[in-house]
Amino acid sequence: MLDELIRLHTATFGSPPREQRALPGDGSRRRMVRLVAGDGSTVIGVHGPDALENRAFLSFAASLRDAGLPVPRVHGANEDLGVYLVDDLGDVTLYDALRQERSAERAGANGHVESESRLPPTIEATYRKVLTWLPRFQVLGGRAVDYSAAYPRARYDAQAMQWDCNYFKYDFLKLAHVPFHESALEEDFSRLIRWLGEASGGHFVYRDLQSRNIMIVDGEPWFIDFQGGLQGPLQYDVAKLLYEGKADLPEAARRVLLEHYLDALAEHIPLDRERFLAHFRGFVVLRILQGLGAYGLLGLYERKPQFLARIPHALRDVESLLATGFLPIDVPELRRVFERLAAHDTLRAVPARPNAGLTVSVGSFSYKRGVPADPSGHGGGYVLDCRGLPNPGRLAAYAERSGLDAEVANWLESQSTCTAYRDRIIDLVAEHVRGYQARGFESLQVQFGCTGGQHRSVWMAESLVAALRPRFPEVTWPVLHREVLHWPGRAARPPREA
Repeated sequence: MLDELIRLHTATFGSPPREQRALPGDGSRRRMVRLVAGDGSTVIGVHGPDALENRAFLSFAASLRDAGLPVPRVHGANEDLGVYLVDDLGDVTLYDALRQERSAERAGANGHVESESRLPPTIEATYRKVLTWLPRFQVLGGRAVDYSAAYPRARYDAQAMQWDCNYFKYDFLKLAHVPFHESALEEDFSRLIRWLGEASGGHFVYRDLQSRNIMIVDGEPWFIDFQGGLQGPLQYDVAKLLYEGKADLPEAARRVLLEHYLDALAEHIPLDRERFLAHFRGFVVLRILQGLGAYGLLGLYERKPQFLARIPHALRDVESLLATGFLPIDVPELRRVFERLAAHDTLRAVPARPNAGLTVSVGSFSYKRGVPADPSGHGGGYVLDCRGLPNPGRLAAYAERSGLDAEVANWLESQSTCTAYRDRIIDLVAEHVRGYQARGFESLQVQFGCTGGQHRSVWMAESLVAALRPRFPEVTWPVLHREVLHWPGRAARPPREA
């Protein structure tokens, strides 16, 4: 796959990339690589094993971009081999920004935020931008795209809705041992689907509009992963975004953002707000059914803690819907099921933080004194050898300095070998951190070794934490330079732990 991407890069830009950096997976079978050209510019190389999914992405990307929408440009593609090159939109998603802002607010308030009924102002402003763009995708994009390229379906229709209902029934209710009358519930599902089928369905449905599929570039949203797009009702995407389990948006913020979306939508089509909002509640219910199905399969069955943690958020949404009138159609068994869920003490008691969170212990050491032990007992992580890098310790000016000193750090920064190694390690560890978070692990160790444990390894440890702490503010990043008492001129300086 990498060889084919390098060949495509060469054919597209006239030269091969000088560097390739693997990117973490997105939950699909696609593989992605950041390709760095000789001038430092970057693109993302993608290998998609599903030819029909690739066809949908490439077709929609061209149509949506021609319609003036903020989606990545396709620079080159070889559909026969399943590879293509797109704009590099960076690493910050809307979800990353939301977590970082919430973490910063709590840190600034000593762990306590006075009101959880609002979003951080910068994040609310970004959501408003997203919801200004969404009607343009749905209406303008809907006129531009070729639905014959849609995969696996061209329309969000009764069968697709039935799949979401079945997901809830089989993968949540049965796994959670919530009692229900199956025949009556099926009748309610049919009634709900028929009613939702009355909503206007002639527009582009992004289908997977979630905070991880919105990149933030210079404060502006850009949209990715729209290959599942199809034709369907306007309410689906906004319900998906505002009731996304992991984002856990406050109800008051949802109402404000929904009104903002409707104002934006009214600029593009005639809008009956009352009718839209009636059906919107139905799509919120459908979104909750689909979400709980996923949390049941991945949380209750596969015991992945991050999905277990989303169940209480979804049940609060269930309770809110019941308290505000539920649905304007008669679905008595579905209502009874929701009432049982709202009163289900065991499910509601699933901890919002099912583990203590991830700690990444970073350190430097000298190989002369051996590799540090892992005090956590977990045994996972990296020991990375820095002895192949240029050594400032051989220069008299730096002999009694360390990697903590600016002049040493600046010297190492000036060595392309050092910065290339550092950047590869940062990407590697970032991917590993995401994987550990996804699996609910609590401890990861990253140790850098060199000859004396004073210059290169210290600089690498500090550089790694400086780069990744802002990207993963919920992670704890202790740093320990083991050899500090052995550094010349530094015997009185204690080991730093931060």
